[in-house]
Amino acid sequence: MRTEVQAFVADGPLPDWNASEEEIDRRERQLAAISRPVAPEEAAALATCFGPDDCYGLAWTLVHLIETAPGPVPQPVDPGPEAGDWAEVLRARWGREHPTA
Repeated sequence: MRTEVQAFVADGPLPDWNASEEEIDRRERQLAAISRPVAPEEAAALATCFGPDDCYGLAWTLVHLIETAPGPVPQPVDPGPEAGDWAEVLRARWGREHPTA
């Protein structure tokens, strides 16, 4: 996995709308530093980085970055309760069925 992806994933989920402008700008720069396309393994790791809201559009940037992976993307690790509906957005866009409970 490339260094840029590792750094983004290591910083955890995207912050919510209450984050400072500096934090949002920093995460935006991190996303911009990741060249496209991403590898399927990188896409799966990035899919764990959604926060509780769209983070002023950064969540959509993350979705579009993940979608650059060639071929089928591995099922992401459970993003946890902070991810809101973003895991479902990815599953729908990847053509996966919703998991059964």
